[in-house]
Amino acid sequence: MKGKAQEKIILVTNDDGVTAPGIRALIEAVSPLGRVVVVAPDSPQSGKGHAITIGVPLRLDQVDIFDGIEAWQCSGTPVDCVKLARDKILHRLPDICVSGINHGANHSINVIYSGTMSAAMEAAIEGVPSVGFSYLDYSFDADFSLCKEVAHSVAKQMLETELPEGTLFNVNIPVVKKEDYKGLRICRQADAKWVEAFDERRDPRGKKYYWLTGEFTNRDNGEDTDVYALANNYASLVPVQFDLTDYKMKKKLENDWKL
Repeated sequence: MKGKAQEKIILVTNDDGVTAPGIRALIEAVSPLGRVVVVAPDSPQSGKGHAITIGVPLRLDQVDIFDGIEAWQCSGTPVDCVKLARDKILHRLPDICVSGINHGANHSINVIYSGTMSAAMEAAIEGVPSVGFSYLDYSFDADFSLCKEVAHSVAKQMLETELPEGTLFNVNIPVVKKEDYKGLRICRQADAKWVEAFDERRDPRGKKYYWLTGEFTNRDNGEDTDVYALANNYASLVPVQFDLTDYKMKKKLENDWKL
C-alpha cells in the first residue's frame, strides 16, 4: 500500500488525436515511470495553439485503446483535454504532464502555434512540470524508437528533480539513425519563422478558396539554438515560459517615456 500511495501520476495528451502513433509511443516510453492517464482529442487538432472550446458542449468518453492504460477521448482542443483531465478525471494535479509525440517539428516560432506545446503549457500554468515532444518526421508510419528513449530519459529526470512551478520544456527530436544521434542538447529558441503566402485556387463552381503555403526561414546563426541542434543530429530541449512580458522593453519604457 505504501508504494501505491507514492506512485507518480503522469498525464499524457497530444494534438494529433488519441489514435495517433506518436501518443502510443509516448505512453510506452513513460508507463514504466508511474500510473499513466491519457486524455487526448478524438480527432487531429494540429495548429490549434492555446484555443479552448466555449461555444459548444464538450464530450468526454473513455476508450479501450491502450492495454492496461486508462484513456479518454475529448471532442475539444488539446488545452480542453488538460483542463478536463484535472477537473473531471484525476481530481488532482498530476506529477508531470507529457504531450506528444507530435508528428512534425515544433522548434523556433512553431511553439506559438503548436497544440502539442499548448497542452503542456496549460498544465504548466496550473503548476505541473510539463514537456512537449515532437519528432521531425511527418509520416504516419515513422519509427519512434529514438523518440521513446529521449522521452523516457526526460520524463524520468523530471520526476526525480524538484522543478519550480511553471516548468515547461519543448523537446524536438531529429530524424537520424541511432548510431548518428549525438544526444540531447539544452538550447534557446531560434529566431526563425515561416514566410507565408496563400495559394489562391478555384473550386469546380468557380468560387475562390485558399491553401496556406510558406517557406521556413532561419535568421539565426547561433550554435546554441534548437534549429542548429536538430540540423546537427542533436535532440533539442528549450525551457519555455508563458510570461510574455518583454522585460528589456519594459525597462526602456520606464526610463525613456514620460508618462
